[in-house]
Amino acid sequence: MTIIVTGSSGLLGSALVRALRDDGARVVRLVRRVPEGDDEAFWNPAKGVVEQAALEGAEAVVHLAGAGIGDRRWSDDYKREVVRSRVEGTRTLAGALADLESKPAVLLSGSAIGFYGDTGEVAVDETAPAGAGFLAREVVVPWEAETAPAEEAGIRVARLRTGLVLSGRGGMLSRILPIFKAGLGAPLGSGRQYWSWISIDDWVLAVRHILKNPEISGPVNLTAPEPVTNAEFTKALGAALHRPTMPLAVPGFVLRTALGEFAEEGVLTGQRVIPRRLLDSGHAFRHTRLNEALTAVL
Repeated sequence: MTIIVTGSSGLLGSALVRALRDDGARVVRLVRRVPEGDDEAFWNPAKGVVEQAALEGAEAVVHLAGAGIGDRRWSDDYKREVVRSRVEGTRTLAGALADLESKPAVLLSGSAIGFYGDTGEVAVDETAPAGAGFLAREVVVPWEAETAPAEEAGIRVARLRTGLVLSGRGGMLSRILPIFKAGLGAPLGSGRQYWSWISIDDWVLAVRHILKNPEISGPVNLTAPEPVTNAEFTKALGAALHRPTMPLAVPGFVLRTALGEFAEEGVLTGQRVIPRRLLDSGHAFRHTRLNEALTAVL
């Protein structure tokens, strides 16, 4: 089985490529430099270029490329880059797949639970409408819409609405670990905002499950079944590291000063997301409780 993967050098992509190759799949990575072997092919999404011959005959495509949402402060230029990298990449890939003579059976396209905006205490699943704000309306909605050409060409499309991925190798968790190890971890803002998390092992398992199950299409929430509040997350991470946490929360205005606009949508608001499609399809999670997941990844 040949599977095409974009974004293969990132946290999620690299973990997925390892797992797929362990499964015996032939993985071809789309890269933006000169390919270095027959397991790589060139693409330039900004120019709408992709090596069509490498796509021909592949059974599946997993598209994960895009600028990191929380990697930098949200200047106007970086916000445009976040949108551009997702919209242009998805447009280029979906259009190329639709034009193939021998099309893949499935396209799994990256997305995010930012689609739902701030849900407060309300639990939402894949049937919920788009929320408000930059992430929902300007990033995720147009990003997902660019998969339409592949869908219209008869390719099964699943949009991977990923939550907070827990990994000891990178991502958000690695950035806050030094603070917690120093005993300075604390709730952020009210601490009542929900963080919908998933361990990286479960994320990989879920993607493999979706690849193998032809009845799964459309939006799919990649989160664990039990989201927690930020205050609960803080307490659990401190306990996993055997370190105390601060009793007082970090005020919202401090976070806004330090992080700019990202603080509002990426930290101080949250989504209480349920992975209904995965649960209804019989997917079994390895880590359903936060303390188990933190122990595993740390």
